[in-house]
Amino acid sequence: MSALLGLDVGTTGARAMAIDAEGTVLASASEGYPLATPHPGWSEQDPEDWWRASAHVLAEVAAQLREPPTALGLTGQMHGSVFLDEREAVIRPALLWNDQRTAEQCDEITRAVGAERLIEITGNPAITGFQAPKILWLRDAEPRSYERVRHVLLPKDYVRLRLTGERATDASDASGTLLLDLRRRVWSDDILRALDIDRAWLPSLHEGPDLAGRVTATDAGLPRGLPVAAGGGDNAAAAVGTGIVRAGVMSCSIGTSGVLFAHSDQPRIEPHGRLHAFCHAVPGAYHLMGVTLAAGGSLRWWRDVLGGDSDYEELAAAAAKVPAGSEGLVFLPYLSGERTPHLDASARGAFFGLTARHTRAHLTRAVMEGVAYSLADSLDLMAALGVSADEIRATGGGARSAAWRQILADVLDRPVHRTTVEEGPAYGAALLAGVTAGVFGDVEDAASRVRLASSAETPDPERHARYAEQRHVYRRLYGDTAAAMHLLDRLGRE
Repeated sequence: MSALLGLDVGTTGARAMAIDAEGTVLASASEGYPLATPHPGWSEQDPEDWWRASAHVLAEVAAQLREPPTALGLTGQMHGSVFLDEREAVIRPALLWNDQRTAEQCDEITRAVGAERLIEITGNPAITGFQAPKILWLRDAEPRSYERVRHVLLPKDYVRLRLTGERATDASDASGTLLLDLRRRVWSDDILRALDIDRAWLPSLHEGPDLAGRVTATDAGLPRGLPVAAGGGDNAAAAVGTGIVRAGVMSCSIGTSGVLFAHSDQPRIEPHGRLHAFCHAVPGAYHLMGVTLAAGGSLRWWRDVLGGDSDYEELAAAAAKVPAGSEGLVFLPYLSGERTPHLDASARGAFFGLTARHTRAHLTRAVMEGVAYSLADSLDLMAALGVSADEIRATGGGARSAAWRQILADVLDRPVHRTTVEEGPAYGAALLAGVTAGVFGDVEDAASRVRLASSAETPDPERHARYAEQRHVYRRLYGDTAAAMHLLDRLGRE
């Protein structure tokens, strides 16, 4: 029996899983690691923690298999910057996708390349989460560290380096660096020249199911020579793991961040850069992605504010008893700034419409609804580009909540399905590994193993109409309060 491994180097921890050729999960393991916020708006991790956790969970999964695995696929959090010296040693903690310190460098990139030209080449504007501004931040803030840089890797690709000795990445993850020519699927010489970034620092580029190394490490419990697929960024791999490899179906992921993801056979670029246009892990294909920076992160924040003694199921059960619209209460989920549709690192979260009648359950439901409203903004932008869907497939921690799935169905006015396997990124990485090993003919063949749960949440017309009214208020609030948000952000940093 062929066992295919997938490894997800996530924001909160590493997860490994093994599947067979029918897509059945054989084994899984996970291990967490810390996240550091040394200053407001900063977000860092030690790459050694990724490697330690990844090696441990891979060894744990491999030990549960009757036969050695056939191949390994990699995925993980996107956009992070791992800076390595000439000996491939880590120079400083990695800057993560939700780090917001690089606003000045984003402005510099926009000036150096030109706003329209930047979106034309990369499909995206310069925003704080991407890798390129982090490289310039290191140049400006830590010049001695910058002088030592010889290689820059993304998080999953650092783990690849430790596993195989190869410096490689895939087109989908590379799309989030702001250094990739989206249409040609190669590093952009024009951008590298404009930013004075050495092309030799960047890894080799591959398509998702391409062979991009073989295991040489001895401390991950894997056989030497095991093929390692290029893999994909977490959202592209999750899309493979939920079957989003064709038009007409979208995925909605609620993890720390929230993502609405749509497949496209050609690059479609939102002219203002409010949607990400990336390469897919499907060779030659593309995807559109709208991002809410604090989705599940908003609910986790709210639980922690309450003292951390309430679990998510208890909170969701109480919220489900509150009427749609939370009796006139709106939550803006901008706890980490926001991407879609505002591209504003200084956006601030808020409850609006609070009265004495609102309870903890009302506020919980408002948090869940606010995240759904934000994702609906992404759906509207995709529709304007001619991308639509008849169904949504939910993944991530938020997908486990029936209450949240129903809210998504009612707000987005689409049926919301779940897959039988919930670990989308790691599962998708394992499917990509199956293509690498020749177990599947192509990514579409691999994704045909994805199975849906027997039931789905369907939209209720009355609740959808109620949400449409409340969304009108929600969409006005950012414009009405942005100046106050920016002032408070500045005051909070002084």
